[in-house]
Amino acid sequence: MSTYQWFIFFLIIQLIHGLGTWKLYEKAGRKSWEAFVPVYNSIVLMKIINRPSWWTFLLFIPIINLIMFPVVWVETLRSFGRNSTIDTWLGIFTFGFYIYYINYTQNVTHIKDRSLVAPTKIGDTVSSILFAIVVATLVHTYVMQPFTIPSSSLEKSLLIGDFLFVSKFHYGARPSMTTVAAPMFHDTLPLVKVKSYLYDDNNPSSWKNKLQLPYFRLPGFQEIKNNDIVVFNWPRDTLFHMYKPADRRYSKPIDKKTNYVKRCVGIPGDSLQIKNGDVFINGKAIVLPERAKPQFGYDLKFKSTIDAELMQQYEIVEYNRVFKIERNLWENNIVKDYITKEKIKVTELSKDSTTVNIIGAIDQDIYDKLKLSLSDNFIQANLTVDKAELLKKDSRIELVKKYIKSGAEDGVFPDFMDGIPSKTNNWNSDNFGPIYIPKAGETVDLNLKSLPFYKLIITEYEGNQLKVVGNDIYVNDKIATKYTFAKNYYWMMGDNRNNSLDARYFGYTPDDHIVGKPVFIWLSWDSNGKGLNKIRWDRMFTTVNGEGQPESYFKYFLGLLLLYFVGEHFWKKRKAAKE
Repeated sequence: MSTYQWFIFFLIIQLIHGLGTWKLYEKAGRKSWEAFVPVYNSIVLMKIINRPSWWTFLLFIPIINLIMFPVVWVETLRSFGRNSTIDTWLGIFTFGFYIYYINYTQNVTHIKDRSLVAPTKIGDTVSSILFAIVVATLVHTYVMQPFTIPSSSLEKSLLIGDFLFVSKFHYGARPSMTTVAAPMFHDTLPLVKVKSYLYDDNNPSSWKNKLQLPYFRLPGFQEIKNNDIVVFNWPRDTLFHMYKPADRRYSKPIDKKTNYVKRCVGIPGDSLQIKNGDVFINGKAIVLPERAKPQFGYDLKFKSTIDAELMQQYEIVEYNRVFKIERNLWENNIVKDYITKEKIKVTELSKDSTTVNIIGAIDQDIYDKLKLSLSDNFIQANLTVDKAELLKKDSRIELVKKYIKSGAEDGVFPDFMDGIPSKTNNWNSDNFGPIYIPKAGETVDLNLKSLPFYKLIITEYEGNQLKVVGNDIYVNDKIATKYTFAKNYYWMMGDNRNNSLDARYFGYTPDDHIVGKPVFIWLSWDSNGKGLNKIRWDRMFTTVNGEGQPESYFKYFLGLLLLYFVGEHFWKKRKAAKE
């Protein structure tokens, strides 16, 4: 809904509240008109139910208000002597309208100084849990959110199994845009595996989808800078949830799209280009922080067979096996047609007079039909530049060569993955651009050549109608030769350049998709480790962004914890001595 529509809805809610409670306000010694005044009526109500005025603030925070409304309904009933279990359930399951019945039909008396202690242990437990959920949701939304690294796109910089705390206030906290959702759960409820929010992804015009609040962000004290690691909502998300492959396209609210973490290499107003795998911003190669460890794909050939000991020594954990095919088969037109027809993604690495080395998505059926075999001394590995240089000096290695893709690659922005590489741009993930990263307020020429870059911005991200008639472009039914951006956009990439689903494929990230800034790793879990080595102790309590090499502050944390317990012990001992 628009801001205006939400304002009208807000006034209707205030009217409903006033009509259902004005007599109760009078019985509590207040004026009937006080029940109808927006916001003020809530402050007065808090006094009537003997609760702090700051509870009013909680009633206007999305998601938290879903918890607070039933609490206030029950507290209102109890303030007028309706303490029974049936009264409580009627208040909740009628969405507060049971109060209408009390207001108009029952001669109740206001209990001014009622006890706020729950009459039963169960009631006390429920109150404690609700309070804990409210506090946790506030912290989760506006202060700090836990996040787990799910993939290897930032490998060597951030590892799978790193548990992060993501600051919501560095870039400014974004209040929830989804108004009806389970607190603290992202897009899916665990165990039951259903959506955690109210939204109809099959019907875009559904009333459920109109319950979204307009985008708003609180002021932050930092702006996103080049090379910051950022958590954001994946703009092109189509997944039901992160770990369930999409059986169809799922439409999701912005704040419920899958959380991604990447390095922001380009900010609004930048010109970006990728040459041979290296990123250039405004014509200059990016200079990453010392702690950043970008990886690239390298062809790695052993002098004998693949050496497992060597791979362990150099911590080569991500690699693709290389397949061999007879050259006469590879160059056969029937085989070429089969590969094209079936959209088999294979790439030629090298060849000699009899054999061709290839990599790609090879299943058993393709393996058998193409009469492939596995190379016993050739792999393609993801390596840092430093590791590659060390391997070149190792006597067990015959070849270390940076792998650079050639020709057009299917699905590289602004092309969509359809099995056919783009004919417009001969781009791939290693050689790309230059492109402009849009900045709010800036204007660009709009024509058939530039339109593919900005189509999603115009329609999906900024909510305009777009159509093309011949060579003419219409935006909101008006011919447009220029377009002015309403939002800022960012270019997010993984450090693991050969294994990262990033902006090279999904394009720009709008500013309303920014979640927060990772600040430190509080736990790092190695699923392949054994015993105590499952915990990467050297990564505990290390900062994420910043200059220099990462430093663990875990020992300082343990020291402070020890001082706390020692101090508490002596304080209690001293207190007992005085008594």
